[in-house]
Amino acid sequence: MRLGTTLVFVEVKTRRSRRSSAPWDSLDERKRRQVRRLATAFLSEAPQRPSPRDLRFDAIGILLDCQGQLLRLDHIEAAF
Repeated sequence: MRLGTTLVFVEVKTRRSRRSSAPWDSLDERKRRQVRRLATAFLSEAPQRPSPRDLRFDAIGILLDCQGQLLRLDHIEAAF
């Protein structure tokens, strides 16, 4: 996603409410490193792409009920 001169990479985590874990539980340091590596690969694969002035990594957590209906959606800007 691009927001002005900032290129934003967004990690989305979804969980069902019957599970004990929250969407953020799996956004550990290993996953954050993986997202950063993917962002680096994305930027290096298309050198003709305009270079953004800033990069940002957001996270979106989605919590669904047992029927798949949205219970909660959280968006954290600059999450990591």
